[in-house]
Amino acid sequence: QVHGGKLAEQLKRSKVKRAAAKHLIERYYHQLTEGCGNDSCSNSWCASSMGFHRMDNNAAAVKALELYKVNAKLCDPHPSKKGTTSAYLESSAHNNSACSNRKINHKDVHSVRDDFKDVNFLTEEKVYEILDICGEKEDYSPLIRVIGRVFSSAEGLVQSFRRSKPHTKEELKSLQGKDEDKDEDEKEAAACSTTAMEEDSPASSSSSRLGEGSSGDNDIQKLGPDEVSVDIEAVRRIYERLLSNEKIEAAFLNALVYLSPNVECDLTYHNVYSRDPNYLNLFVIVMENSNLHSPEYLEIALPQFCKAMSKLPLAALAKLARLWSHYSADQIRRMMETFQQLITYKVISNEFNSRNLVNDDDAVVAATKCLKIVYYANVLGGDLDTEHNEEEDEEPIPESSELTLQELLGEERRNKKGPRVDPLETELGIRTNDCRRPLIPFEEFVNEPLNEVLEMDKDYTFFKVETENKFSFMTCPFILNAVTKNLGLYYDNRIRMYSERRITVLYSLVQGQQLNPYLRLKVRRDHIIDDALVRLEMIAMENPADLKKQLYVEFEGEQGVDEGGVSKEFFQLVVEEIFNPDIGMFTYDERTKLFWFNPSSFENEGQYTLIGIVLGLAIYNNCILDVHFPMVVYRKLMGKKGTFRDLADSNPVLYQSLKELLEYEGSVEEDMMITFQISQTDLFGNPLMYDLRENGDKIPVTNDNRKEFVAQYAEYMLNKSVEKQFKAFRRGFHMVTNESPLKYLFRPEEIELLICGSRNLDFLALEETTEYDGGYNRDSRIIKEFWETLHSFGEEQKRLFLQFTTGTDRAPVGGLGKLKMIIAKNGPDTDRLPTSHTCFNVLLLPEYSSKEKLRERLLKAITYAKGFGML
Repeated sequence: QVHGGKLAEQLKRSKVKRAAAKHLIERYYHQLTEGCGNDSCSNSWCASSMGFHRMDNNAAAVKALELYKVNAKLCDPHPSKKGTTSAYLESSAHNNSACSNRKINHKDVHSVRDDFKDVNFLTEEKVYEILDICGEKEDYSPLIRVIGRVFSSAEGLVQSFRRSKPHTKEELKSLQGKDEDKDEDEKEAAACSTTAMEEDSPASSSSSRLGEGSSGDNDIQKLGPDEVSVDIEAVRRIYERLLSNEKIEAAFLNALVYLSPNVECDLTYHNVYSRDPNYLNLFVIVMENSNLHSPEYLEIALPQFCKAMSKLPLAALAKLARLWSHYSADQIRRMMETFQQLITYKVISNEFNSRNLVNDDDAVVAATKCLKIVYYANVLGGDLDTEHNEEEDEEPIPESSELTLQELLGEERRNKKGPRVDPLETELGIRTNDCRRPLIPFEEFVNEPLNEVLEMDKDYTFFKVETENKFSFMTCPFILNAVTKNLGLYYDNRIRMYSERRITVLYSLVQGQQLNPYLRLKVRRDHIIDDALVRLEMIAMENPADLKKQLYVEFEGEQGVDEGGVSKEFFQLVVEEIFNPDIGMFTYDERTKLFWFNPSSFENEGQYTLIGIVLGLAIYNNCILDVHFPMVVYRKLMGKKGTFRDLADSNPVLYQSLKELLEYEGSVEEDMMITFQISQTDLFGNPLMYDLRENGDKIPVTNDNRKEFVAQYAEYMLNKSVEKQFKAFRRGFHMVTNESPLKYLFRPEEIELLICGSRNLDFLALEETTEYDGGYNRDSRIIKEFWETLHSFGEEQKRLFLQFTTGTDRAPVGGLGKLKMIIAKNGPDTDRLPTSHTCFNVLLLPEYSSKEKLRERLLKAITYAKGFGML
């Protein structure tokens, strides 16, 4: 009993001691945040003293603990301040706070609360309450001060506009520090200080660094991967009400300038998000401000905020992307335009060049990183198809036999870990290619002013080296246009060619082998497919790394140094031959003007591998090919299987029939009488039957199973029927491009652009860049008449002209302005037709006597050019 009495007495003393500690720390905290109210106060740790430096609530709470420990001077509240403290205590008591049980009538202190100095976070109701009071007095300065205080404080903003219910007593306990080594007094003090800062918060998670465990874990467990605890609709309503007032708008701007550096510091050094995932609320709230793209934000506020946001850890970036993916297209566009505007503003207002790189501009880099979050939100919120992925090649592409030598020479094999993948893409579990149609078009994410000032050779170096202190825009390919990305790919290809060349030289030195630094192809013009196939197959088997060397083509019995022209002619002849319908490798659709793999081709897989290698080599050697595949081929090359939707451009007649079947309102089984067996026609017109399901001829298509029928039909047409041919084709393509950043940089439609060029023809751009030779110049009569004639041609005639002059009716990546065409004089007036060197894009034009004759001769040349010999 004696022992029991002593224990009870000790507990009682301990309780009293803790209560006293709470009270003292609370007073220190208010002294630091509000002051004693005495303007002539001399206490250096009082907010009322002259030399006092303001601190945020977080720092004040920490300092209050320190002052309590050293028993620092504590001011008595000045008469003018006594009511405020009471009001605070009333508020705490109202919220079941552990710090105080005192109560006071709200009306008694209303006059003192008019300045709202005790409001450290906001709710929608609180904003409207203050707004009404300010409206009555026609003085908005109290509201401006509250917004300035809350929106400049990470703690205040994180706790504002919560949509969760008030905490239970159990949840409140989770806010107490969990560090077992702390003294009991300090624990209580920490909890007390935390609660003091929270005030009447509807949700309690704070980013305070007082307690190790004050992270509000209880809240987070209830939230889904794309949910936050902030009431976004309430935030939008508040912005709508407040942003119309210029003075209040300025408060948001100034608060953001003050907030951002602190947030950046929190994220960089204090790992604050992992301790309190509610910290993300701050970014959600600020990004709802529809004035962020205004000029006044662009100079300081927005760049600083972007820097802070770019410091968020990967999990937080992914959560933001998931959250924003539920936004409307207009909301996504507004956020995209906010970051784009900052990038454009910074690019235009600075003179970037090779000495002053745009990669070193913190604001542009940070805005680009933020834009990436919006980009992936745009992908996630779009029309996604994460299934229907092509299987990887069963047998890996063989490694080079030079591997051991390379290691011996310290030359490691590149990209052993496979193609690069964006970490955010991995975290979200999606790829850009999974998105059929984004919320807003991908093209809107391209920033043209940035592309114009980007030094791609330097950017590519940063991309390959992957250093922490140098940012490469190639890691955000969505912001780059096809021309810039193509340049990056060009550098990658050239460096790989030089690397292979260097290895070959070292090989010859070490082993005394004959030097062969190029991929040499010696072919006969009339046996071009056989010769190319045999040589390339041999290379692919023996040493696929040789395919990465620069192509050098030689036609047997012909003199000619391959400076690019001979290779171009080789590609043209191979493509012409291999796509010849008589050979039967591909079928040609007259309606769509597109080729497709022939399911019943007699050719071996080697022929398909060859055309895959040729496509890869064309990209690798920067040549445009005259091939016409539907988009599904490029989607399949990028790893996505063909589906019903892909039939729209590859087989529009079948697509329309199946679409009508899906939309048919009557009884499909009775009216159409079709089964799960379909009929195909082979090369010789013989019907071939195929069961989409086992015993398909006995299974009728009904209203219930028609979706399955359509999906299986498309699967057969686009995947199963040509599986063997396509796999060989893809394997050939990957032999050349497997180590290239091609998949990382380009979308399927851009791959088509790389291989085939653009169908958009701007002949005015071509006129601007064309050069003249042999006595002609821009002002020659015949040249002026030539351009007038060409511009008067119809679309089809212009394509024929392009085909006649360059060997393809497409423009290179970047348009006709990138084509280096030369018009050379080919003698005086004559009846001869114009001729061309397609390998070098040279038009040989006689000096015809009249514009009419020029038009007639030129039209005849381009219309009947097929079958003429190449010059």
